[in-house]
Amino acid sequence: MVRWRSGTVRAIRRRWRGAVELSVTVGDQELRALAYPELVGEPEPGDRVLLNVGALVMGLGTGGYALVVALPDRLPPDPVDDGTTRDAGHLVKARYTPLQPILLGVDEEASPHRAAMAAAESLDGMPVVTADLHSALPAILAGIRAENSTARVAYVMTDGGALPAWFSRTLDGLRDHLAGTVTTGQAFGGDLEASTVHTGLLACRHVLGADLTVVAQGPGNLGTGTPWGFSGVALGEAINAIGTLGGRPIGSLRVSDGDGRPRHRGVSHHSLTAYGKVALLRADLPVPDGLEPTLAAAVDAALAPLAERHHLVRVPIDGLDEALRKSPVGLSTMGRGLDQDHAYFLTAAAAGRHAARLLTP
Repeated sequence: MVRWRSGTVRAIRRRWRGAVELSVTVGDQELRALAYPELVGEPEPGDRVLLNVGALVMGLGTGGYALVVALPDRLPPDPVDDGTTRDAGHLVKARYTPLQPILLGVDEEASPHRAAMAAAESLDGMPVVTADLHSALPAILAGIRAENSTARVAYVMTDGGALPAWFSRTLDGLRDHLAGTVTTGQAFGGDLEASTVHTGLLACRHVLGADLTVVAQGPGNLGTGTPWGFSGVALGEAINAIGTLGGRPIGSLRVSDGDGRPRHRGVSHHSLTAYGKVALLRADLPVPDGLEPTLAAAVDAALAPLAERHHLVRVPIDGLDEALRKSPVGLSTMGRGLDQDHAYFLTAAAAGRHAARLLTP
């Protein structure tokens, strides 16, 4: 279950929005630790910290930090509820865990957006791109910007991966390139909080004023290597939500020429299951032109059974490589960069380009 350690903060290593990376001494070891100040307070050198080191011990790629659970000798003050901030909320996330935060939901009575959300019924045809992995977000955005440099793009972060949006350095780097982030389900820490993907999507359209939205889980997806045992099945449910709310669903395919696991080479079984078995409503599935011939043939063969349910869209790739290389944040998926898994990022960018083209009258 939980592997506990007690340590002392030796130094502050770096910060990004919502998170502080620390060097912590535990016995004769020095560990890399992560604290979320909104949950535990601001750590300082010399502070004693209680740590959960499970992910670090397991060597998880995205979660390989010791996580600060508390600063037991210097607890943060209680939030002040002045009736106008997120502290006025009643939305509990990470429910019944020791660090459950209580937040202001975008559609709660105390929210300044209550009236807009109560009246919201439709996405008004807004294109929405769904993606299996958090790492697809900057690539999708690059594809959108290659086609439309001024579109307002919002992000719905689901709870299949990291729950705190603060964990993502990608989101921190994209702050000036997004209209905002809405954290849904058990996820928290976005610019707006929503209880469901449905309300999150409506908030993107009617509160953030988005022209386009991207839906993906936070970093660190869950997968067991079995046909149904992965958090990305929620993609299919997101397609259903988008269509039900009157949006335009666009499924970004997980395509790889660099993943060493057979189930993820070509079109990942995650995409085939989520879009082919879970999604009940029709979506556009963009396929980039110009893939390496052998890979292209494998992709076409894998997608053939999905053609009856969904619309396979061929997307030109001119300019997409350049757009990807200009991304304001680094591109990485499962430790592979753009040149190590070019098809993955190119396919995500193609989905972004297609979504942007739907905005053109």
